[in-house]
Amino acid sequence: MNTSLKAMVAVALFALPAAAFAQSSDAQYCKALVDKYEQYLDMSSKRGQQPQGIEARAGVEKCKAGDPSGIPEIEKALKDAKYDLPPRT
Repeated sequence: MNTSLKAMVAVALFALPAAAFAQSSDAQYCKALVDKYEQYLDMSSKRGQQPQGIEARAGVEKCKAGDPSGIPEIEKALKDAKYDLPPRT
């Protein structure tokens, strides 16, 4: 019993940095997507052109709040507008 507990603790200790790195990576990618979205797509709506969908705007707000679940909506908006996605590190 004691050995299995030690094994679980060891696995948890190695898994935590990987999870934190993935979250950090998602947060950086989210920020890069928001930057590109705001640079190209959000500006078009301010010039009187067709505004982007509410899903993309919601994705931007999620990313700004630290929630990477908005990534797919922003990716879709950028792809639909024929913009390349930023690199994902």
